[in-house]
Amino acid sequence: MRRKLVVGNWKLNGNLAKNQSLISALVSKLKAEHAADYAVCVPFTYLFQAQALLAGTNISWGAQNASQFESGAYTSSISASMIAEFGCQYVIIGHSERRTLSNESNQKAARRVARVVESGLIPIYCVGETLEEHNAGTSKNVVKNQIIAITHGLEDDVFARAKEIGIVIAYEPVWAIGSGQAATPSQAQDMHLFIRGLIAKVDKDFAEKIKIIYGGSMTPHNAAALLSMADVDGGLIGRCALSADDFSKICIVAGKVSQVSLTNMADNGKKALI
Repeated sequence: MRRKLVVGNWKLNGNLAKNQSLISALVSKLKAEHAADYAVCVPFTYLFQAQALLAGTNISWGAQNASQFESGAYTSSISASMIAEFGCQYVIIGHSERRTLSNESNQKAARRVARVVESGLIPIYCVGETLEEHNAGTSKNVVKNQIIAITHGLEDDVFARAKEIGIVIAYEPVWAIGSGQAATPSQAQDMHLFIRGLIAKVDKDFAEKIKIIYGGSMTPHNAAALLSMADVDGGLIGRCALSADDFSKICIVAGKVSQVSLTNMADNGKKALI
């Protein structure tokens, strides 16, 4: 069974005082929760603070992007190896906002994934369709091309390393982000299963292990329904990640869903022995 993962994406939010308050509250609310994995991805400027406040807790931290370059004359860029120095575990790559604001192509996102993997970090690779693509019925074709960029676009040794370290896929239906209109559980499950099938064509074992999390307006109210889907392995949380109450509630739900799944697996195993 894949362990659930809940990641908070702070986006362009926070300051030293607010971060201190938010992280302290999260540490307190989640200190007894160990049935799932939890992380926050913060702006570059606050990685040092996140490291200082989260080291030794059950909450990991990470960044929201990384350059496709390792070093050189690339003013304002931040390399994956620089990020790694702050004890990060995760880096979000290819978020829809980066694809839109910076015209980031699938190929550029794949190069960023490669740099992250080479630095020993876990990329959270975002895929998903816009409202126009959703309404045009081309969602799966869009997502297929985004997945192929990493299953076929990475060098063999990098892909092998990625399988060893782990890649997280975040399906973010762009039409649902920030709209309050999440995909239905069945819509999310259908796309997640489709993504897993694409990866299985390359490596069946890896497809069973890889975490595919949902990133489109997950809230404490719909988290249980979404996370109960067989192929929804967690959530990439935006707006609710800025509220200690909301984010911790989603994390706790993820843990409870995981525990229920483990209980069901154990019961089924007992029945099989009878």
